[in-house]
Amino acid sequence: MSTLVCLFAVLVTASAARLDHLLPGYNGGNNPTPFRYENVNNGDGTYRFSYDTPTGISAYESGAPRAAGPEGPAVTAEGGFSYRSPDGQQISLTYTADENGFHPVGSHLPTPPPIPAAIQRSLEYNRQNPSSGGRNYY
Repeated sequence: MSTLVCLFAVLVTASAARLDHLLPGYNGGNNPTPFRYENVNNGDGTYRFSYDTPTGISAYESGAPRAAGPEGPAVTAEGGFSYRSPDGQQISLTYTADENGFHPVGSHLPTPPPIPAAIQRSLEYNRQNPSSGGRNYY
């Protein structure tokens, strides 16, 4: 048994010694920058988690069940994450996820071009004048 404990201690020490090469924010074994991790599951379908790493990565999310729809019970979630890109840009993203999909928001995300006015008028016309049982060519 003591051999097993000694072996475990050696493995933990060796792993910790290698973290300073893998994680730039890790200060070696003497005074490491701490990881922060929280994970709460309330047992009623609600939850939250968050973490921060020594390398500057952080994330959080919380969620709760919603009333069941035609596809069954749904969970809504909101959260976000941030990290520094290889070129030094701080990337931050927040999001919601619900029965309508995943909705990310971040200044680094591309945005679609505006719909041209002629197409917008056509869409509005089609909305106001639905076809009356004609053929659908899909």
